[in-house]
Amino acid sequence: MGTTTSSTSSEPGTRTTYAVCGLSNRGVASFLRPLLGSRGGSESSVGFGANVEDYSGSAELVAVLDADAARIGEFRDTLLPAGYGPVAEYGADDVGRMLDETRPDVLLVTGPDHTHAGHVLAALERGVDVIAEKPMTSTAHDAARVLAAERASTARVRVTHNLRYTPRHRQIRRLIADGAIGRPTHVTLEYHVDTRHGASYFLRWNRTRAASGGLSIHKSCHHLDLINWLIGDLPASVVAHGAQNYFGPRSPHRPAPGDVDPYAAALSASGALPGADGVRRGLFDLAYREQYPQPMSLYDDEIDVEDTYLALVRYGGGAALAYSIDFSSPWEGYTLGISGTHGRIEATYGRERDGQPREGSDHIVHYPLFGSRSRIDVATGAGGHDGADALMRADLFGTPSAESAELGLAASTQQAAYAVAAGEAMWRSASTGAPVDVAALLEGEA
Repeated sequence: MGTTTSSTSSEPGTRTTYAVCGLSNRGVASFLRPLLGSRGGSESSVGFGANVEDYSGSAELVAVLDADAARIGEFRDTLLPAGYGPVAEYGADDVGRMLDETRPDVLLVTGPDHTHAGHVLAALERGVDVIAEKPMTSTAHDAARVLAAERASTARVRVTHNLRYTPRHRQIRRLIADGAIGRPTHVTLEYHVDTRHGASYFLRWNRTRAASGGLSIHKSCHHLDLINWLIGDLPASVVAHGAQNYFGPRSPHRPAPGDVDPYAAALSASGALPGADGVRRGLFDLAYREQYPQPMSLYDDEIDVEDTYLALVRYGGGAALAYSIDFSSPWEGYTLGISGTHGRIEATYGRERDGQPREGSDHIVHYPLFGSRSRIDVATGAGGHDGADALMRADLFGTPSAESAELGLAASTQQAAYAVAAGEAMWRSASTGAPVDVAALLEGEA
């Protein structure tokens, strides 16, 4: 049996029950705290979805699984509300037993990417619905397995592609759906991850292909899914270039003995370094003793994923995407252009090194092909990821809005699978120089 922490729970059986696989920063801040009724504060406000929602009246956490038993204990002792009901505790290999013993209505999958497939498949086999953090899986092969398992199951999978939910992206989707630019023909998306944020990936499990599938899956699936959704199409083929330009053993920034690491200032604010006691801690002061037992360096030999990509994506409907991303930039954000047969949309969004909004982040511009440009102001959303997380949680834990149904805000498993496969196609093409057929990856033929 899993260890169970018990206290009295009111009105048993009247709420949706949840189990969680993985006490990640995002899993705790963005999903568990709203379900528990804990209000997000300053420490969960940047990038992890600060919240003012309280779903505890309709939700009940019944089980937690994580590879680190001590981390589960800290979560139980510091973040479970006083008097909360029994929450069973399980180790990394116990997902099947946890599902069989606690029988949750929904499984939350928020652990490292390479663990997603096993957890999702175990739930589908038992008819348990799934909410999976993006990416749905870390490989196209596993994405295909999930698609097949969902078809054979009574349960369904929802994937948290939250970029769809920001105010500006909903406005752009609406403009395209209303015919403002005609049929989309080509898209340019140039994305930058700043030195602090970018370096943090290379001090976490994300830095190996085995654990993350590479950043073209872990991070770029966000952007690939966004474009797929905005233009209403799926990627057909990808040709890409990728390289290690900033991190890893051949980094030009690797300091000589006695020199100061140029990333030192950025890393000190990243939350990815151990404290004075040698223990790394995440949000809410939860320790990572098992996951990160030793200090990591940005220049370690084990780093085997790229930190720069440039890709050309061809879509089934004829459109094309020119996409680039780097993980060590002076600023964070993107420039986006979407052209169509009858016009163009342009958007800039981001923040400077000092945290100030990048110029142009408060509006988008529409250029009719034969007419005057118009500026469309876009309000910044409240809460994590420019307000996206709160709206997404309303879909996941409440009743989806009419706008959500109209715009198709919730990502389907097929859409999530194509985001994974396109990301895998990027690193595969970068390694061979040849184009990669995205659908073939999902069919096991590439």
